[in-house]
Amino acid sequence: MNTTSTRHLSRRRFLQQSAAFAAAPLLPGLMKAAAPMPVGKAEHCIFIWLGGGMAQVDTFDPKRRGNPKASPKVAGSDYAAIDTSVPGVQFTEHLPQLARMAERMTVVRTVNHHVVDEHAFATNLVHTGRMISGTVIYPSIGSIVAQQRGAADPDVPAYMLMGFPSVSRGPGFLGARHGYVYLTDTESGPAGFTRPEWVNMDRTARRQALLKPLLEKAPEGTMAGEYEEAQREALRLAGPGFMRHFKLDEEPGTLRQQYGGEFGQRCLLARRLVQAGVRFIEVSQNLNFINGTGWDTHNEGQINQHTLIRDLDTAVSALLLDLEEKKLLDKTLVVMATEFGRPPEFDGRGGRGHQGTTFSMVLAGGGLKHCGAYGVTDELSKNIAENPVSIPDFHATIHAAMGINPHRALMDGSRPIPITDEGKPIASLFG
Repeated sequence: MNTTSTRHLSRRRFLQQSAAFAAAPLLPGLMKAAAPMPVGKAEHCIFIWLGGGMAQVDTFDPKRRGNPKASPKVAGSDYAAIDTSVPGVQFTEHLPQLARMAERMTVVRTVNHHVVDEHAFATNLVHTGRMISGTVIYPSIGSIVAQQRGAADPDVPAYMLMGFPSVSRGPGFLGARHGYVYLTDTESGPAGFTRPEWVNMDRTARRQALLKPLLEKAPEGTMAGEYEEAQREALRLAGPGFMRHFKLDEEPGTLRQQYGGEFGQRCLLARRLVQAGVRFIEVSQNLNFINGTGWDTHNEGQINQHTLIRDLDTAVSALLLDLEEKKLLDKTLVVMATEFGRPPEFDGRGGRGHQGTTFSMVLAGGGLKHCGAYGVTDELSKNIAENPVSIPDFHATIHAAMGINPHRALMDGSRPIPITDEGKPIASLFG
């Protein structure tokens, strides 16, 4: 081989090696993007919000028995543990009905984040999957599901909220069209959707005709344009076809009793909304603080916490059985979420503080391959021993179960933002 050929070959080899070295840092990302993403078959999601911070050691991750009345106080669970239908998995004694259904659910015991001192920041993180930003308003998981999947029936909204309206639950940069319809009362339906008796159909039609020219002037893509679209959607849904779904008295009395009190009736309504085609429904428990403090069990809030746990057990077990009886459980992912957990130690007056190092959230139904519990915590559920799950991972699992790729990019103007912040679905839940 002559000198010129050797020089060309050496130059070609140098360029190939340089290109390989330059691409090396990108390979993990490329391999990650190319890796097969689990795809679930759930068509709806009921997202149950346990606001205040559910104590995992007193519910779904019991440890050795503690004693808040001893001197000094003894760290641990405040209640006895009971076996579930899944061998080796235990819940606390105030969850007997859900314990008998544990094979239909997975308690993710190793959820974690670093926001522990402020409810609003942690609530925002669990709803959006990201920390609050000064430049971007991130969409909630409900709005993302609404945007990606839409309503299962055009006669209903994609996303409904029974709880606390807030920016954390809103559409963020996705715009008002992917926001929630807010429900104030299970019997009367969403606020502002019920026409006064003295406003008949003809009068409503005349009002819409007067409003139409003004709304049509709103430029598309502006705040006024988004308001016009939301107004048009509200007018469309204000008819009897949508409002009939809120008539809980159509349900058998025995079934309503099985669901229990106020929270249970909202869960029953959520099942009716799933049947109607609503894609994502958030239901908040304990709007009236039946135990005095809700899940925020500082100080004396611990004393009546058991009433709240029993309320959860009654309503959610009835919901899962009802969905199963109506052949909807495999199509409906039921999520129990909270902003953080509680430490095993008791405070000066017998309650518990905040803990984000590890806590429990629950997945049920949705066609997943359930195992009773996923992840292992230490002897007092303060730290993770096996299989940590970040908030983005938990979101990615929900999205994947709903058939949504959690790595897909959403557009904030011209800026692409992935649906989750590098979240990875829990692979073992997908058969």
